[in-house]
Amino acid sequence: MENAAIDSDRLAFAIDERLRTVIDPELGENIVDLGLIYGIVVSPAGAVRVTMTTTMKGCPATSFLTEAVEACVRGVEGVSGVEVELTYDPPWSPDLMASAAAMRF
Repeated sequence: MENAAIDSDRLAFAIDERLRTVIDPELGENIVDLGLIYGIVVSPAGAVRVTMTTTMKGCPATSFLTEAVEACVRGVEGVSGVEVELTYDPPWSPDLMASAAAMRF
């Protein structure tokens, strides 16, 4: 029996909330508030693509962060698969941080 199409917007919101538990080990802040998550796309079947960046190319935490994002998203109910796309376009800057996070720096 096939699964019914999922509510992509609701699942994307749940993923965004869960990603707030992933903490950048160098900055000590969650990756959503740091502005490292550029996009979350959810297909009707529950396949998820997260587009993200790191604070700089060659960041020593890159593998940790991409693996943590993948594991975190896989743990959200309704997700059937995860692809993490790493990009540096546009490059990250402190201007991308949420105002509450920026105030702590």
